[in-house]
Amino acid sequence: MTNNAPERCSWCESADDYRAYHDNVWGRPVSDPQELFAKLCLDGQQAGLSWITILRKQAGYENAFLNFNPQAIVAMSDEDKEALYTNSDIIRSKKKIDAIFTNAEAYLKLEEQGIKFEQWLWSFVGGKPVINKYKTQAEIPTETEASRTMAKALKKAGFKFVGPTICYAFMQAVGMVNDHVISCHCYEPVVKQMKQFTL
Repeated sequence: MTNNAPERCSWCESADDYRAYHDNVWGRPVSDPQELFAKLCLDGQQAGLSWITILRKQAGYENAFLNFNPQAIVAMSDEDKEALYTNSDIIRSKKKIDAIFTNAEAYLKLEEQGIKFEQWLWSFVGGKPVINKYKTQAEIPTETEASRTMAKALKKAGFKFVGPTICYAFMQAVGMVNDHVISCHCYEPVVKQMKQFTL
């Protein structure tokens, strides 16, 4: 980081693509249900790994899982599904790959019940972003009461790889909470977006 570089959250400073993700994506409120589904699945793939590993394979996942369209995922043939287990563009974990199919089925079941995925997920933060004011990275929790409640509800609905920590990382990423530290150059722009956000 050069002296005139903007101040950022410390976790993203190891690589340019990480900084770009932090600056342009992380913490920006998301209302699109398919985008929320994709992010939830990708956060589940992160279990036991660093987020940058998944970030660098995101395009591979989007290609492999048909841009995370739940209807298209459940319609994939057995041959196409089998091919994913040896696809080097994604994490070759059978459990994690199978979880995306399970999650697509769970998503469609909610839809069949008349539940709007985006409204349901956002209900765990009362339908609007939570604007935190953390000064240091050390203050930021890895899970909260809201993420524990979300995890429990997702599991009950049939989703996999959705523990409280994964759910909190998801909530941070899709702008349900603003966990940019207040000294970060993204903090105020994200707050502004959050205040304008409507479902």
